[in-house]
Amino acid sequence: MVDAIHRTTFEAMASRCELRFAAPDAHMAALLAQQAMDEVRRIETKYSRYRPDSIVSRINAAAGKDAVRCDGETMSLIGYAAALHGASGGLFDITSGVLRRAWDFRKPEVPRREVLEPLLALVGWDKVDCGAGEVALRLAGMEIDFGGFGKEYAADRAAALLADAGVRHGYVNLGGDMRFIGPRLNGQPWSIGIQDPRDPDSVIASVPVSQGALATSGDYERYFELDGQRYCHILDPRDGMPVRYWRSISVLAPMATAAGSCSTIAMLKQEDGLSFLNASDMGYLAVDDQGQMLFRDV
Repeated sequence: MVDAIHRTTFEAMASRCELRFAAPDAHMAALLAQQAMDEVRRIETKYSRYRPDSIVSRINAAAGKDAVRCDGETMSLIGYAAALHGASGGLFDITSGVLRRAWDFRKPEVPRREVLEPLLALVGWDKVDCGAGEVALRLAGMEIDFGGFGKEYAADRAAALLADAGVRHGYVNLGGDMRFIGPRLNGQPWSIGIQDPRDPDSVIASVPVSQGALATSGDYERYFELDGQRYCHILDPRDGMPVRYWRSISVLAPMATAAGSCSTIAMLKQEDGLSFLNASDMGYLAVDDQGQMLFRDV
């Protein structure tokens, strides 16, 4: 029986998601797609800060009081967050989500310093205690948030599940965070368009990808403009202010978690982002605040 490409779309993690992969028939494709979707939703349920029963919400609710027991998967993600904090010079900090309390990107208003200062006092990976299978936040009001790599982790897990089931052609796309299982049926790479950060209906480039992952960070997802300045949702944990130097950065990496983390760190590093990208040995396409494109193939 000859495989054909099957496509499934669904909503998860506040994103439009897509599975596209080869299977021998529609019945098998539906079974595999359901398993992949179940895995994505399992991760969302377990780690969403919007769900009061998630492990992240339980850790946050115990801030300043108790340590919370965590399973091996959660401790692995906490360890990954610690590694990202170190690799970014402290810029990638999963405790910085509290800063969103000061910003509402639905209205053009920059928060006052007296609003930001008490929130900045709650930011800092050095205020997180990780023991043997438990996590504690030292200060009441602190939060952790896996939003910086949660979708990418789910994309990697869903793709691994499909690959383990025998899928050899296809990809997982969770709101633009993509993990590739293999090329098209004819062996040619998938052609993936990179959105123009200033025109949602246009692409600035098409990237051929057969294996690995592609993720993009940018200043165009949640933002407002005020007095000619764009304020985006990617916030520097040192001062609570939005980054400015890059319009978007797309990264090609072996894993979606690595691609997304690398693109976000490069955005956070602003003028030092290019040096970070060049040291990463990953392919990238970056657009600076003047609209200039810089790229490196892999």
